[in-house]
Amino acid sequence: MPARRLPLRGALLAWLAILALAFLNGGLRELVLVPRLGLPAALVLSGLLLCACILAVALACIPRLGPLDRTQWLGMGLLWLLLTLGLEFGFGRMVQGRSWPELLAAYRFRDGNLWPAVLVFTMFAPLLAARLRGGGRPAR
Repeated sequence: MPARRLPLRGALLAWLAILALAFLNGGLRELVLVPRLGLPAALVLSGLLLCACILAVALACIPRLGPLDRTQWLGMGLLWLLLTLGLEFGFGRMVQGRSWPELLAAYRFRDGNLWPAVLVFTMFAPLLAARLRGGGRPAR
């Protein structure tokens, strides 16, 4: 039996859900967490919340996309990572007119910033979710 192809449509829809949650998370961070907790604590909590949101989306989509193999789940994570980086750098450069040093500053663990760890988590979230859900077999 030939290997099943990665369901790109489902992977893209899941990433769009993650994107929406990331924007909401950023709003929560800036409007509520930073004023109440200060920047370092707000960045840590926001990073952890975003990881939880990413995992929740991955867990929700596994039954609809599976069963896939380990390589396919990692491929989905790589797709999510590349889409995130493409959006961040593309939007930052073309729309916001930010310089490369400004954009790359977000990739330092500084003042509680967990963004680099969130990106790594994004890459492995589909595989982790599939393992938590029993290998990505369809829910019964």
